[in-house]
Amino acid sequence: MSLAQVHYISTAPGDAEKTAGRFTAVGPGVSQALLAEIEPLVGYALPDGASHRPADAELRSLPQAFTYAALSDGSRLVGRTAPARGDGTAPVRFHTHAVHIPPGVPLPGDRLPVEAWRSPHWVSVTPVGGTLPDPLGALPPGPAPVREGLDDFAVSRGPWLAAVLADLRRASEEAPAGGPVVLVERQNADVARWLGLAAVTLPRESVERLTFTTYTRRPGSSALRVVGALPEDATAAREAGLRVHVCADRPPVDGTPDMWARTAARVWRSRAPELFQEARELPGDPFAAGPLAVIALCNGVALGPEERAAAAGWAAERPYALDAERIGRLVEALASPGIDDRTDSEFDAVGRLFGALDGRCPASVTAPLAAMLVTEAVRGGNGSLELPRRDAFVGPDGEAIAGVLGPEILTELESGAGGARPVARTVQLLRVARLLGVNGTELLPGVVDRLAPALLAGASEEAGPPAFAPALLELLDEQFDVRTALLGALDRTAPEDPGAVARFLERVALPFTGTQALPHLRMCAEVPGAMTTLGRDRTAVWHRVLRAAGLSPFAEPLVLRTAVGLVWEDRAPTVEEARMLLEAATSDAHRAAGTWARLVDAALGAPADTEDATALAHDLLQAFPQEIGGRERAALQLLDLCRDLRTGAPEPGWAEQVRTLRDRAEPLEPAVQERAFTALVERLLAPDRPGAELYDFVRSDDAELIAAYDRAARSEPTRARLRTHPAYAADCFTHWTAHPHAGAAWTTTAAALLDEVLRPAVRAMTAEAVAEVEETVGRTGSSGRAVAFRDWNRSSALGRLGRRIAGRVRRG
Repeated sequence: MSLAQVHYISTAPGDAEKTAGRFTAVGPGVSQALLAEIEPLVGYALPDGASHRPADAELRSLPQAFTYAALSDGSRLVGRTAPARGDGTAPVRFHTHAVHIPPGVPLPGDRLPVEAWRSPHWVSVTPVGGTLPDPLGALPPGPAPVREGLDDFAVSRGPWLAAVLADLRRASEEAPAGGPVVLVERQNADVARWLGLAAVTLPRESVERLTFTTYTRRPGSSALRVVGALPEDATAAREAGLRVHVCADRPPVDGTPDMWARTAARVWRSRAPELFQEARELPGDPFAAGPLAVIALCNGVALGPEERAAAAGWAAERPYALDAERIGRLVEALASPGIDDRTDSEFDAVGRLFGALDGRCPASVTAPLAAMLVTEAVRGGNGSLELPRRDAFVGPDGEAIAGVLGPEILTELESGAGGARPVARTVQLLRVARLLGVNGTELLPGVVDRLAPALLAGASEEAGPPAFAPALLELLDEQFDVRTALLGALDRTAPEDPGAVARFLERVALPFTGTQALPHLRMCAEVPGAMTTLGRDRTAVWHRVLRAAGLSPFAEPLVLRTAVGLVWEDRAPTVEEARMLLEAATSDAHRAAGTWARLVDAALGAPADTEDATALAHDLLQAFPQEIGGRERAALQLLDLCRDLRTGAPEPGWAEQVRTLRDRAEPLEPAVQERAFTALVERLLAPDRPGAELYDFVRSDDAELIAAYDRAARSEPTRARLRTHPAYAADCFTHWTAHPHAGAAWTTTAAALLDEVLRPAVRAMTAEAVAEVEETVGRTGSSGRAVAFRDWNRSSALGRLGRRIAGRVRRG
């Protein structure tokens, strides 16, 4: 071993030489280029307020800088800068004594750099006469091991421990981000102790990358990874954007998210640093929290819930990595009755650990974990736990825990809060009851009756398979009696809301392929495929879904309700579809299923131009005379009357009946009202209409009906008939002038029709046709009516003549 020595003297401010310092002795092999690189590393600046001419005690109290640096050629430098008494011109000199370590060469004894902190080799003066020092063959450590006293120091720095260790770990990475980590202590020896903690805690390769100095005034310009500073320089370091830990001030409030660092801090506070090496012998990432947490728990170190979860999770992934003794100690630590801060994540990790150890270890070893899991499942409400197998509780241990938890399970299952209880909770209780052999047969019907609607509600709250689906399927696979009862309850629920059941079955593939009939569930499962295959042909989809039930609607009318609810759900069938449904099943079947209301909706919701709506209304009134009442009955009767008005001979008084039925059917569907009004006014405009009906209509002075009459009279078919049928024109003139004292609505409308509809039609007739109109008016009315028509028509002609004369005058 041959380590070249370097001596350097830096002067205090105010030195008469006016230089920063100089090398006073350099060993062989250290080039000028390396010296230029070394000089900034060994520079020294006095702390604020320090005397330039200190007394001996002040001189001894000045900080020393112990430095470990990596140089550009791969070599390294370890050295100490300490104050020393100078001569008269320079009362204080700061002397650096360092050794140069060539690339690839370890320190003597394969020691770490921090172990040379207190080495007796360091001197404070240059060899007499500046003689080149001989290369060193050894660099003995300090008088005491570097680990001595670190336990007490770690405990004293407990509040800062995790955060500092986290930053030291990051600083030891191959390519750390950001500038140096700044450790602020009043004594630079405490910075060295932090580095000693790092040397014990971190793997060796990380420690060797951790360059440092225990004291500097300029942390922001340092190329080292860890630097020590005094409290007065902390603010400047923060302003430079560095990670600063002021360990000489009030303890920090926020903790570090680094779980490995938190675990390491707990190990140090437990005064068990030997566990770090033990943990490094386990497989996995050296900075994963799991291995260190496992070793800590096995050795009685108390950890938090996240760290315990990390230990359980790591052991679950590598159960082969621990011997039987460690597994037993880990299980004992995790299942300790004194722990009261367990989290769901911890229980989940313990569940995975139990699954990994079950069958690998004796039941006596895993029994505490099994008891812990089922107790949490019952009392803690963690629905995502991985439960142990049923045979985990065979024997006295199983009887004991069943005796404690069984009554609690039955009490909760029996309570009426099942509707408000989360599905995962009910499923978990049923699974634990079977696991412990708790008999809940008498409670099962009530439990599944409450569970079935809760399943549908829970599945509708989230997209995709609900979170409780895996546990539910496991429950149904484990317990035949629960599966039978629950599928039966869902089948009974399906007719009330088949769409919800169908959507649930799309997300959760329930096993109902056994011997149970379950017609409604089978229909709900069939509808997605039917709709995909048959598209918009809802009649075909309905037939296919109904076939999936395996039952005829004549034998089980409720399948009719389920099929209709699945295919049409929140929509009404069309009139054609409704007539198909009415023909496909008897009125008794529709009556029992309650689907007759859907057929009524189809008739009342049909567009005004749907021809079969009136026929459907007639059939519905005949098929369900007792069921249809109130507003719907009046609306259907109105449609039925429309049918008679257009195709048959309605009973007298139909004009008044339209008005009466309309009022009874309020609020009337617009399409139904339009259809009824159109049928009425078209009948009133027909040549063979009864005069009594028109009289009743006129005297009603119903503004809506008269407006509909006005629209129909102005339509092109009516205008064409007026132009081509003199008898019809005479009839309209008679009736439009026959009621001069009727209400305002009719009087205004009749006057407008005479002037705007009939007059243009008569004007377009030949003289013979006009004469025929006049003759017909006189024959069907009276000679006075004929005179009235002649006067009315003459006023029109005179008006035309006057307009022609006026035009000629204007042109002249």
